[in-house]
Order: sequence, then structure tokens, then C-alpha cells
Amino acid sequence: MAAWTAHDIPDQSGRTAVVTGANSGIGYVTARELARRGARTVLACRSEERGGAAVGRLLSEVPGAHAEFRALDLGDLASVRRFADEFDGARLDLLINNAGVMALPYRRTADGFETQFGVNHLGHYALTGLLLPRLMEAPGARVVTVSSGLHALADIDIGDLSSERHYRRWVAYARSKTANLLFTHELARRLAATGADTVAAAAHPGYASTNLQSAGPRIEGRRGVERFMELGNRLVAQSAAAGALPTLYAATAHGVRPDAFIGPGPLGWRGAPTRSWRAKWTRNDVAGERLWAASEGLTGVRYEGLKST
Repeated sequence: MAAWTAHDIPDQSGRTAVVTGANSGIGYVTARELARRGARTVLACRSEERGGAAVGRLLSEVPGAHAEFRALDLGDLASVRRFADEFDGARLDLLINNAGVMALPYRRTADGFETQFGVNHLGHYALTGLLLPRLMEAPGARVVTVSSGLHALADIDIGDLSSERHYRRWVAYARSKTANLLFTHELARRLAATGADTVAAAAHPGYASTNLQSAGPRIEGRRGVERFMELGNRLVAQSAAAGALPTLYAATAHGVRPDAFIGPGPLGWRGAPTRSWRAKWTRNDVAGERLWAASEGLTGVRYEGLKST
């Protein structure tokens, strides 16, 4: 069987997609290819300058596409709520929870959460909950949350979600990516219990060349580490276009099941989209329920119309 590519994306005409962190890398490619297939695509980005430039680039690459920028800072719950308010009553078919940060020095979001957990998980938990009524009204809607193969480095610590006792940047990143998978698992269970046909799935890009790897070293001025990461991107990583394929597959391919985890195969680093291995703790119902309850308490966002399991 031929490998699945962006040419296999079904027609998306009449559908609306929100892609977080779409100003560059995997998020940009995801937004561009959805727009190429006819979707009205919203590039949800923190920076107006970079988001606006990305829309301009997309429109130059896909003339006639329907694409727009809207401001969204996942590290600020007030910004998340403002973004969701703009969708009041509007159709929404695809939510791509793509934005993320990786291996940063210890920092806190506007609401006081450790940045990796706050942005990678809590911001997307809140955004999804606030937009879920729109998604559940659209037949065949999907929520795709981008995790990482590095989730395997660590399970979550429910008693120290913001890493206040001890912070190790890569462990904190892994825990945030485990949280993405646990969130997807629990969301899929709750959607099934409600009888909704909305599909919650997850994806990861393998080792893809993006700005994510060098952001942390750049912030700290560790030029040697930054150059090392850039070298790895050039010599080992697959392109951002290839890295976006698992996300696009999870969002559009026929037969994607709830709680699926799609990545590049066969080893998880590079290759065509396929079902990906995941750590057993990312399918733990009790852990998923506990993370959900903690996320609800921390963000104040309750998922209206969704039954608990």
C-alpha cells in the first residue's frame, strides 16, 4: 500500500479548522494543507506580527485560500477565553492543539503555572472545553492534540503538576506530553459516554526540523547547545512538512478511531503516518480522571454537555 501523503487529504470544503501555533513549523504546514484542501483555516498564534506574516505566506502559496489570523496566548487563560468568545455561534469542525514549548528554563504563565505544563496542556484543555459546544454541533468534528514520543520519559506527577518541588526541564516537557495523551484518552471516553461522534485523537511528528528544539537554549543564551540542536535538525530530522503528516492524518483520514495516537513509522522518528506506540500510563483511566479534575480546578473550565465517565 502506498504511503499516506498530503495529497490524500480528503476535500475539506465547507469545514472550519483552528490550528494553534500555526505561525511556523508543523503548525504552519498543517494550516496550509488544510487550507489547500478547501478548509477555512484560523491560524491561532500568540504573536500578531508572526501570525499575520504566516497568513500572508500561506495566501501566497495557496492563492484563493480562506485563512485568517486570530490572537491566542495559551499561557494566559484570559486570552484563551477571549479567543473562544469570538467563536460563539460559529461552526468549527477541526481543532488542532499544536502549539507547544519544549525544555525551557523554569518560568510561569500569566496564571502562575509552570510554563510547559501551562501552555502544552492547561491552555489546550481550556481552549478545547470552551470550543467543544461548537465542535459537537459539527458532524464528524475532530480534536487532534499534538504530543511527542518523548512522553515516554515521564508519567505525570499529580501532586506536583507545576514542578514546584523539583524542576528538570526535559522531565517537565515529557510530563506535559504525557498530559496531552491522558487528556485525549479521557476526552475520548467522555465523548463516547455522551454519544457524540466527535473524535479526540493525538499525533506526534517524530523528529522534525522546527524552531522548537532551539528555543530553550536561545532564551538562556546557550549558543553552543542552540547550534547543536540546529545541526541535528539539518542532519537527522525530517522536514516540518513530513512531521505534519501524522497530525493531518489524525485530523482528516478515514477510519481514525477515538484515542488513536498517530506518528511516523515504523520506528517513530520519521516516515509515513501510522499508529504509534504509547506508554501504558497514557491509557490509565484513573490517572486520566485525576488529571481532568485537576485541570478543571486549575482553569475553571468545565466541559458543558459532556458526561463524566
